[in-house]
Amino acid sequence: MDNMWVLLVTTIFLSTIILYKNRFRLRSKHRSPLPLGTLGLPFIGETIEFVSCAYSDRPESFMDKRRSMYGKVFKSHIFGSPTIVSTDAEVSKFILQSDAKAFVPSYPKSLTELMGKSSILVINGSLQKRIHGLIGAFFKSPHLKAQITRDMHKYVQESMANWKDDHPIYMQDETKNIAFQVLVKALISLDPGEEMEFLKKQFQEFISGLMSLPINIPGTRLYRSLQAKKKMVKLVQNVILARKHSGFSNVPKDVVDVLLNDSSEQLTEDLIADNMIDMMIPGEDSVPVLMTLAIKYLSDCPTALQQLTEENLKLKELKAQLGQPLYWSDYLSLSFTQSVITETLRMGNIIIGVMRKAMKDIEIKGYLIPKGWCVFAYFRSVHLDANHYDWPYKFNPWRWQDKDMSSSNFTPFGGGQRLCPGLDLARLEASIFLHHFVTQFSWRAEEDTIVNFPTVRMKRRMPIWVKRRGAKENLVML
Repeated sequence: MDNMWVLLVTTIFLSTIILYKNRFRLRSKHRSPLPLGTLGLPFIGETIEFVSCAYSDRPESFMDKRRSMYGKVFKSHIFGSPTIVSTDAEVSKFILQSDAKAFVPSYPKSLTELMGKSSILVINGSLQKRIHGLIGAFFKSPHLKAQITRDMHKYVQESMANWKDDHPIYMQDETKNIAFQVLVKALISLDPGEEMEFLKKQFQEFISGLMSLPINIPGTRLYRSLQAKKKMVKLVQNVILARKHSGFSNVPKDVVDVLLNDSSEQLTEDLIADNMIDMMIPGEDSVPVLMTLAIKYLSDCPTALQQLTEENLKLKELKAQLGQPLYWSDYLSLSFTQSVITETLRMGNIIIGVMRKAMKDIEIKGYLIPKGWCVFAYFRSVHLDANHYDWPYKFNPWRWQDKDMSSSNFTPFGGGQRLCPGLDLARLEASIFLHHFVTQFSWRAEEDTIVNFPTVRMKRRMPIWVKRRGAKENLVML
């Protein structure tokens, strides 16, 4: 923790000296239309209080305090930049749906260096639209969903076969292992083995530097992470080279095929290899956390667990009677299971928000966002707003049985041109995992707490004790 504070203060100091020089000029020039709020202390702004709240069990308390004082949109100064914070669903929707003429992605310098200038998370304009469109279409294809279903079944069964009732099972570790293998298979068709283990090891080194001091010299965290990424990129480049020698099939089997088959000269081999690494992050972070949090919330809500278990057992028995396997569409047809996943996304806030930089002065709902300022669309405050959701801190999947998920009040996957292309696959993977888990095991969860910064995770990796329901033969999933 001490190292985190040193990192934050140093990063802020290095990145805000120039911004601080312009601070009073900006405030004077735009005094009346700027949202209310304060820029906090010189150099560090309000970052220390923001981080302190982020580590607590109510990270949104930083926003709630200021929202009560200044309104749903207010100004602050966090992570080295004067910032307009939005906890207003309509303002956040406007930000998400705007193009690069209005807003571009804004990330900490260490993350930008690790992602690289050609990352889909950073690039803008026609190239971003092209890559996002190609990947999004592939991720929606029935072909890939069928493959994901087969792979999830295989890796889930292999993992669960090793679970014993006399040892704790760490759900966060198990789900990370499963989700990472499934995603890597979808990206570059790599199966478990020595190369997969090498990739996992290097990826752990790489992702450790996403929130690090932006100093790239030997021995630093950022340097080690960049070296790890180079090794992973080389592995992917070898996959690309082998693919080009063997030829392409008419039906792409993975994302590498999709991008290599594109006729655009912009999609170079280096760009493709770099983006494959960046796209592995959900397999390590968001998807396994979604699965883990679902188990956490179900463990604390026996009524929801009972209904979800009954729904999945009923489907399993029906398909067995018909002599049919379970397809991806069967999993997504489980209405209460989908409500559990949706409520997990709302409460868990795996992605707390997005940060953008204004490319010009922008006015929205009477507020001004000055050119060059950062804008932080904070999803968590919207998802936990009592004006949108009754008893927002209560896990209540039944609330979604007659509620519109397309509302601007619910944005767990972002929105607009940068809407996460893998949102359907995340739901599918979580549905498959929950189905196998609740139909094969009962369990007792140990006490654990959710950590919300710098990423969402379980403090003790979610230890549970399992007991098998029976020795019934499992269906082969397709």
